[in-house]
Amino acid sequence: MDGLKILAESTPVDKIEQIVPEVTFDDFKRIDLRVAKVLEVSRVPNSARLLRLKLDVGGIEKQCIAGIGAMYEPEQLKDKLIVVVMNMKPRSLMGLVSEVMLLAAADGPEISAVTLDRPLTSGAKVT
Repeated sequence: MDGLKILAESTPVDKIEQIVPEVTFDDFKRIDLRVAKVLEVSRVPNSARLLRLKLDVGGIEKQCIAGIGAMYEPEQLKDKLIVVVMNMKPRSLMGLVSEVMLLAAADGPEISAVTLDRPLTSGAKVT
């Protein structure tokens, strides 16, 4: 895991040694986290783990290429409300441009997309 050093396989999460430099509140405010509605999902050809998500973020259509295909079938994500980083610099993966970054939690091989526990408007700011 980038930035985190696992002390032992059975170490509780709160005992993970933090080796990533701290950020200030002003640093955090620069990250534009938004609610996005998943409109369409498909597998990226020739990739076992990449999914292509078409998203609605407050009326703006964005594409996200996410490495969560080992944990999710495309139909599991359709119509979900997820959290994305809107102001991430676009990046090309397998020839497809990812315009936003989906937030997910990882615990060893398990990956879970960050979703909402109640319906909010697509594009809502996450603070």
